[in-house]
Amino acid sequence: MREPELRELLDAVKAGRIDTHEAVERLRELPFADLGVARVDHHRQLRLGFPETILCQGKTADEVATIAAHMAERGSGILGTRCSPEAFAAVAAKLPEAVYNERARTFRVPAKTPMRVRGRVAVITAGTSDRGVAEEAVETLHAAGVEAESLYDVGVAGLHRLLASRDTLDSCDILIVVAGMEGALASVVAGMSGKPTIAVPTSVGYGASFGGLAALLGMLNSCAVGVTVVNIDNGFGAAAAASLYLSKLCGHETE
Repeated sequence: MREPELRELLDAVKAGRIDTHEAVERLRELPFADLGVARVDHHRQLRLGFPETILCQGKTADEVATIAAHMAERGSGILGTRCSPEAFAAVAAKLPEAVYNERARTFRVPAKTPMRVRGRVAVITAGTSDRGVAEEAVETLHAAGVEAESLYDVGVAGLHRLLASRDTLDSCDILIVVAGMEGALASVVAGMSGKPTIAVPTSVGYGASFGGLAALLGMLNSCAVGVTVVNIDNGFGAAAAASLYLSKLCGHETE
């Protein structure tokens, strides 16, 4: 239940359109619902502005589908991350409207009453190999109602590609930079744009990249102002942070 829906419910009780018994029944599962396989946190929508995300990794296909179906019954928007094709097949059998992004390993189901966050976020990658993590960020932004602009394969090995897209950087409020190897692109983008930049190190690279650790350390040691760093391959975390920043600063509007 989102804040506008809760206010509508309380106003209906105040005006006498529904009685307190019905209101209590509707609020009974507001904190969470125990499905046996998971305790779905319905209060997260009220606290953060978007519902609990399903991390599909480590869950069976049936568990993922059960959680997703329950959330859909309540009209909640649904985002599943690290979702295998097999798990999505189980979801799609119950929710044919679900949309799968194989590269991002995500699926989404829109909320019955979508909300849009004001502002725009650019998701930028150093290389095409970083795109899977970037797509996870884009799908998360879409699920949160944030307008996303994608700018892929503009790394420091050919910086003129980034310079040619300066208008994209200028038109967005927050930048998410996804890079492996040495992770230098985040510093370049932050220093060039002056925009809040969330850096996502990826596990892309050769042996001495240590599965993304080199990029992570490079980003953490950035000399550019305004760089925040999330965990390796965590496109979801970067996008969730960006959407929360925008929602607190700019607010929501109903589509």
